[in-house]
Amino acid sequence: MGSARTHWDTVYKTKAETAVSWYQPHATRSLHLIKSSAPDQAASVIDVGGGTSTLIDGLLACGFADVTVLDIAQSALDLAKSRVGRNAGKVSWIVADVTRWTPVRTWAIWHDRAVFHFLTERSQQDEYLVALKVATEPGATAIISTFALDGPETCSGLPVQRYSPAVLASRFGDAFVLTAQGHENHLTPRGSKQRFCYAVLKRMA
Repeated sequence: MGSARTHWDTVYKTKAETAVSWYQPHATRSLHLIKSSAPDQAASVIDVGGGTSTLIDGLLACGFADVTVLDIAQSALDLAKSRVGRNAGKVSWIVADVTRWTPVRTWAIWHDRAVFHFLTERSQQDEYLVALKVATEPGATAIISTFALDGPETCSGLPVQRYSPAVLASRFGDAFVLTAQGHENHLTPRGSKQRFCYAVLKRMA
């Protein structure tokens, strides 16, 4: 975990949060999918690999009261806390590598934009799925976004695994059913386009 943590801490310490390629001024698609999946604002939400994402701002503005952000980089969470200011106390912040993390509670909504595609080894993916299943119960929703099949092959100097929604659903196994899917052309701060796919997966067992 040390090398991965060092890598991401360095990224967030050397680049402005608005300069990283995955930056979004507003996490519109993710927020829409969460709101569509949650019965109400009391539903618990965890943003896995949330880093400095503005999704947290959107969730708080919409009135979600049980929100958690997990990231491997302490530096990223420190930046996010500073940005949201007094609202930081309304959020649970977890510094952890999701592939080596043992959740101590469950959430109704598991959101991951651009973490799973960095797990290029099957053993890493399996460890992620173990954490996901411990952190959710039947009836929960996992919203997963990765680079699409025609998306970039690398990001932040690291290789990625590209997916289609159907392939993502297959990798998550029979316990999850694909209930919604889509694609998005993300415009990076430098003006290049990155093709993402989204899969909304309902946990059935």
